[in-house]
Amino acid sequence: MYRKVAVEDLQFGKYVAELDRPWTDTPFVFQGFVLTTDEQLETLKRYCQFVFVDPDRDESPDAPRASSPTLVIHGSTEYQELASVEIELPQAQSAYEQVTHALGNAMDSVQSGKAIEGPRLRDAVSQLTDSVVRNPDAMTLLTKLREKGSLGTALEGSIYMIVFARFLQLPRERLELMGLVGLLQNVGMTMLPEGLVERKGPLTPQEMEVVRTHVQLTVEILSATAGLPDDIPSIASLHHERIDGSGYPRGLKKSAAIGLYGGIAGIVDTFTALTSARPHADKLPPSAALNVLYRARGTLFEPALVEQFIQCIGVFPVGGIVELNTGEIGIVVAQNPVHRLKPRVMVVQDAKGDPIRPHTLLDLEKSPMATREERYRIRRTLEFDSVHIDPREFFL
Repeated sequence: MYRKVAVEDLQFGKYVAELDRPWTDTPFVFQGFVLTTDEQLETLKRYCQFVFVDPDRDESPDAPRASSPTLVIHGSTEYQELASVEIELPQAQSAYEQVTHALGNAMDSVQSGKAIEGPRLRDAVSQLTDSVVRNPDAMTLLTKLREKGSLGTALEGSIYMIVFARFLQLPRERLELMGLVGLLQNVGMTMLPEGLVERKGPLTPQEMEVVRTHVQLTVEILSATAGLPDDIPSIASLHHERIDGSGYPRGLKKSAAIGLYGGIAGIVDTFTALTSARPHADKLPPSAALNVLYRARGTLFEPALVEQFIQCIGVFPVGGIVELNTGEIGIVVAQNPVHRLKPRVMVVQDAKGDPIRPHTLLDLEKSPMATREERYRIRRTLEFDSVHIDPREFFL
């Protein structure tokens, strides 16, 4: 049974289950949370007069509070949107295809014992980075529209690395560096025994130890590759390290030991793995994957970095299918930088499931009216398989 509490009377440890207004009217990413930080409390005071708490989910007010950032996670490079999604999408597609060919060539080289063409990969990722700098939503949308082949997860990881680094305002050359890390940090997987990674069902402890050797194999391959930044191998070695020391291969502890780039690599690698089809587990929707990361903040991942990644991706990720309060169905085509809970949505089906042509583009940040009395809002996210929509027909 929920209990109504004035925000001024809230105490740390209380589970905030409902607000006195829609969640989408506030900056909160998750609908329900334990009050643990001064920042959460100050935000509640700005937006709400009272909330509803769930006593059954309270935590002790003496429990450890969320840790302060131990890393400087923000740069000072300000990026502006230089092109709309619609204008940037063809450029993004060209860059995507180029990096796909370069990565495929690199994987073939590794498997045949030849050297990777480092300059070719670097040039391809540079063009990928240029597109993300102009408009990150276009490349993010493209990754959701393309069929994922054997290289899809690496490509997606590379793109999310660049997008996240841009969100953190890191310098342009660091964006390209992280794009290369995302693309190559699992290249050692190609050297594992055939069929091991693709096998369905859980692996034995001995088999898991073999899989873990892919990190060292990756380091060896990248160290022998000319034309890449010198710090690529060392950063790629960190994506399975965790701040509680449970990671591998070195069991590093604390955010300071893993570093900013290692922290980014671990979060993005986990997110792309969770949202991809895997032999041993079902693919998770982005919202569920973000929840996994959120629950692991402070134990496996740097809390501040997780929270920034969630803000970067948004509750309604680009390329996702959503149902509006009118019953209409839309595709999220762009984020709003300030209000991440109010994206731009292309409405493609009416409430009966019939196609809408021409498509309606709604910017929820501008509070468009659905009726005289009600504004448009997102009711829920939908899985691709739950609606008969192929987003590719609208963009590609």
